[in-house]
Amino acid sequence: MAALPAATLTLPPAAVPGLALSQVDTPSLVLDLDAFEANLQTMQRWADRHGVSLRPHGKAHKCPEVSRRQIALGARGICCQKVSEALPFIQAGIDDIHISNEVVGPAKLALLAQLARAARISVCVDHPDNLAAIAAAMVAAQAEVEVLIEVDVGQGRCGVSDAAMVVALARQIQQSPGVRFGGLQAYHGSVQHVRGHAERAAIAARAAEAAANYARELRNAGVPCHRITGAGTGSAEFDAASGVYTELQAGSYAFMDGDYGANAWSDALAFRNSLFLLTTVMSVPTADRIVVDAGLKSTTVESGLPRVAELAGWVYTGANDEHGVLKAQPDTVAAGPGSSAAPASAGASPVRLGDTLRLIPSHVDPTFNLHDKLIVYRQGVVVDIWDIAARGLSR
Repeated sequence: MAALPAATLTLPPAAVPGLALSQVDTPSLVLDLDAFEANLQTMQRWADRHGVSLRPHGKAHKCPEVSRRQIALGARGICCQKVSEALPFIQAGIDDIHISNEVVGPAKLALLAQLARAARISVCVDHPDNLAAIAAAMVAAQAEVEVLIEVDVGQGRCGVSDAAMVVALARQIQQSPGVRFGGLQAYHGSVQHVRGHAERAAIAARAAEAAANYARELRNAGVPCHRITGAGTGSAEFDAASGVYTELQAGSYAFMDGDYGANAWSDALAFRNSLFLLTTVMSVPTADRIVVDAGLKSTTVESGLPRVAELAGWVYTGANDEHGVLKAQPDTVAAGPGSSAAPASAGASPVRLGDTLRLIPSHVDPTFNLHDKLIVYRQGVVVDIWDIAARGLSR
């Protein structure tokens, strides 16, 4: 037999439109289009109802097609967390991007200035030296960027926590070339994952009050503050109705995950899981143990292990590099997604080799960053493949 030239070898795609979801090669990140579209509409209606702008976070998915669909429904623009992350979105035609983070260092600021020549860009600051460096980079590139002062409203991460410093930074922006004052960023990340609905509402209210106080100090100093951006999926219900925030930065609502699923939610914002990790059963060694082909290189576990969407009573109990172990809980009687037939040595396993299962990732953001493609399906049939074009862009 003649050897096949290595140069002719190619990796076939995991899926093509028209393929049944059960035939998709795995591990693959898949999106239920019906649930996804419903989630987008729910959040956009909530923002519209309260007269605030929706600026969904691109860091949640790193996929320009997702952002295009959000903007088509009425979103003002998007957020990105890193400068390099914004590049594929701009290349895809998205021209209003807020870098919801501090940007420090000559290389990053030079790239920021180039992006500001191609799109409307805003960025956060919390230090006068960083502001001066941003202004210098803009002047050198003959560009201009909108600058928002990040204030600490309880997160305890970045952000100014002194009203006098907020006013001083605003005046510095007003007096510096290449920059213009945009308002405040008041994001409280940790409140997003507070489980209790009432407790989450109380913390969000305190954050909104802190943001309002900073804005009032600016107005008292003669500096108008028309834009206060922040909020996330877990606090959007309260922040939209606060009368303080003008923009919502929620991102995970479009997909949901295991961590957000552990929160208590009101009926006002009822989101569905639309993102799943499709995995194949690669071993059924015992009746109460299944091994799948999705492990640490397909999903992250810093927010917990993924959950099994099908197969009631079975739990994903361990993630290795390329394996995931599922175990039956005591007294479990589960029907598999396909035939219940299994090798005799495996006993009464509810699945057989080659069956596919959907897992719910515990944290969508870093899980997206592990995949190049998003396989989109409707009613069990693949309808499109979207590029996760900003994957790995963390500079």
